[in-house]
Amino acid sequence: MKVIETTLPSAMVIEPQVFGDSRGFFYESYNQAKFHEAGITGALVQSNVSRSAKGVLRGLHYQWPNPQGKLVSVLEGEVFDVAVDIRRGSPTFGRWEGVVLTAENHRHFWIPEGFAHGFCVLSEFATFAYQCTALYDPIADAGVRWNDPDIAVDWPISHPLLSGKDEKALLLKEVPQDRLPEYQR
Repeated sequence: MKVIETTLPSAMVIEPQVFGDSRGFFYESYNQAKFHEAGITGALVQSNVSRSAKGVLRGLHYQWPNPQGKLVSVLEGEVFDVAVDIRRGSPTFGRWEGVVLTAENHRHFWIPEGFAHGFCVLSEFATFAYQCTALYDPIADAGVRWNDPDIAVDWPISHPLLSGKDEKALLLKEVPQDRLPEYQR
């Protein structure tokens, strides 16, 4: 397993060791001991799979309180995946990191607790897997607008297909301070 640091502290790209031949391939998508060694220590308690069509953008989502860390990957297709640091007081508050995840590159992206997450689909469709450190909590469910000019994510699509919830999400500066996680040193 190869760990690639990003410009956001604790957010990282994981490249598993893939064993393949003419029959197909095998890789460990999660190994608690190896992930703990890399600094990803939260227990994964919920696993989700979604499928989306080309041009769909989901996000930027987070939970507060009851934050979720997410280990995400693509099972089919290709997405541009984004993490945004939304922790009040963080030196990287409002900064984002993006990575292309595909079924072929087998990359995983670790989005720590306290970060917002989103992705857009670049292929005809994408099947996306999430492993989360906390159960989904509808009361804590929140989001930041995908095209917030202060965050300025450089999305590779300009007219995404959005849910009603994502269309109405607040700008980061509009989110009440008590609805954002606090940076812990």
